[in-house]
Amino acid sequence: MTRTLSVAALQLALPGPIQPNIDAVSAFVEEAAEKGAQVILPPELFEGPYFCQVEDEALFATAYPTTEHPSVLAMQALAAKLKVAIPTSFFERDGHHYYNTLAMIGPDGGIMGTYRKSHIPDGPGYEEKYYFRPGNTGFKVWDIFGARIGVGVCWDQWYPECARAVALMGAEVLFYPTAIGSEPYDAELDTSRMWRRAMQGHAVSNCMPVVAANRIGAEGDANFYGHSFISDEWGDLTQEYGAGESGVLVETIDLNRAAKHRAGMGFFRDRRPQLYGRLTEDI
Repeated sequence: MTRTLSVAALQLALPGPIQPNIDAVSAFVEEAAEKGAQVILPPELFEGPYFCQVEDEALFATAYPTTEHPSVLAMQALAAKLKVAIPTSFFERDGHHYYNTLAMIGPDGGIMGTYRKSHIPDGPGYEEKYYFRPGNTGFKVWDIFGARIGVGVCWDQWYPECARAVALMGAEVLFYPTAIGSEPYDAELDTSRMWRRAMQGHAVSNCMPVVAANRIGAEGDANFYGHSFISDEWGDLTQEYGAGESGVLVETIDLNRAAKHRAGMGFFRDRRPQLYGRLTEDI
């Protein structure tokens, strides 16, 4: 019996404020659902402009607990209405702690669970360590529409350990919401190609499709470069946008085909975990 999963990646400008951003994302979620998508991925922190370009203590006031966050509440209502799943990235406040968090919202509108971003970047234009504690949830997978999906958030997508961990937890598709663009310290550096290649490598080495959603447009000193995509289990791009396009990418994934190829390649059969102890040691 054929098993399929229809997925979507949204790409759009998100200059803020919060309600226009939520409205814009909601319109694209509706469009993706009309095109048959079951799991619909918006970009990272779509609640407003990417605020981590600067260190400003006033911005901590824009974080909310999971069950009170406007982005989460809006996507819950939309998921229930459309009977779709929406991995929703948002700025979470938990007491005195703050996280870059993803709520996995199921097709009944309920929160299936949360994942807190594990790898937190810190550099010019991406000063996330000022705002976010490293995630303490561990990696997460969820069973949805007959498939098991794994997630990482932005900087997580550069780490093969994250992709392999969720693959070992049974993930069949990897989802990465993202906010990435220009590098303030080097105007000539365009990371969009290596950004894609890193995730295409995860697709190849785990033999499973990847879905990546990024924002576009100028925000402050940054220019977000888009290049959202969906790849198959070989890492080949089946749907893609460039740097300035706005819209919805939709693809129906053949889960059984990917599973057959994954078994045939033998990547999981031939692992030698007894040799990998160095990977868990601090440098």
